Amino acid sequence: MTEPRVIRKYANRRLYDTLASQHINKDGVRDLIAGGEDIQVIDDATGHDITRNMLLQIVSEQELGGQPVLSDALLTQIIRFYGHPMQGMLGDFLQRSFDMFVSQQKTIQDQMQKMISQGPLAAMQDMAARSMESWFGMQGTANEVDKDKDPK
Repeated sequence: MTEPRVIRKYANRRLYDTLASQHINKDGVRDLIAGGEDIQVIDDATGHDITRNMLLQIVSEQELGGQPVLSDALLTQIIRFYGHPMQGMLGDFLQRSFDMFVSQQKTIQDQMQKMISQGPLAAMQDMAARSMESWFGMQGTANEVDKDKDPK
């Protein structure tokens, strides 16, 4: 795993991308994350890691504009879990669920890309070949059953 991209936050609330050696705004940080970059935000004055605060601010701003991902009911349920004995388990469950969702999306995208790159005719031929294999497999199983019934 690669090291996260370090963003420094200065007292004047300006953000500095240490890899690009330039100032960046919150939208720029969001674009980095959306593009697949892992980030770490460090408060320049204290040296504390404030990544979580930055991520929560970005999520909050995204939820206020456009189509929200988190419904009011889901947010309410999450709030109710704070201080609950199962709080830690909820976070683990949500992380695993999201990881599985992302993995499934990747699989679907890979399959679609394969189908597109092969072209529709190749995709249909592949589908027909698999159908024939299944058919012959079922026929073979049916023939084995018939042989067992044969009195000869």
